[in-house]
Amino acid sequence: MPLTTTRLGPDWPCQVKTPGSYDWERSAAKWLRELVPARYASYPAFVRHPVLLARHAQIQVEHEIRVARTALQTARSDLPRAGLREGVIEHTIKLYAAEVTQLQHIARSVRAVARALAESGR
Repeated sequence: MPLTTTRLGPDWPCQVKTPGSYDWERSAAKWLRELVPARYASYPAFVRHPVLLARHAQIQVEHEIRVARTALQTARSDLPRAGLREGVIEHTIKLYAAEVTQLQHIARSVRAVARALAESGR
């Protein structure tokens, strides 16, 4: 079966081959393993069942979003007490805001891959 470059939408990660193409599930698992702590990525159940790995990656990314949002929401009040200059604080706030946006995109990508894995396992 030839490889295809068609993606499923703007949230489909470029690191993951299109469902149905040669070795796409392996590329999905490889990408998902990069999103979870290394110890989880090596658990036999996650290695054998990429849909479980996708579920854990979804949970992991959702928690990271909550952490980044908390850091963003508390930066203006907490960082001055740490002795940081206003310029550093403003830069940090922009960093956190960008991180929340990036993590939200990753979360959508994980959901897309998880759906495709679940559908391929039926």
